[in-house]
Amino acid sequence: MFGFAVAAMAPALIISRMISPRKRSNPVKFLPMECGQVPSGEGRTHFMMQYYAYILMFVVFDVMAIFLYAWGSTILELPKSATLPIIGFLGIMFAAMAFALYQSGRRNIW
Repeated sequence: MFGFAVAAMAPALIISRMISPRKRSNPVKFLPMECGQVPSGEGRTHFMMQYYAYILMFVVFDVMAIFLYAWGSTILELPKSATLPIIGFLGIMFAAMAFALYQSGRRNIW
């Protein structure tokens, strides 16, 4: 698998190295850009936390969906002893979801 990854990656790296420009002919080309415009002024240091809780909920649902699909597809073949870890996992995930819902109700975090 590693050999295939190297074989698939090497041509892309070699070709991009061969056709990329070497000299810095235009100094504007290498400036940092903000939406295609040259930045002006100082950068902002305050990040808006407006969607923080929704990001947390997405991560919780994403992880939960992956594991629940795997467990649901093999539920008939699972031994009875596997229900305790599943319940523990769901408890942790629902606690994280409750925290995300609590964070979404707070207005003073942004």
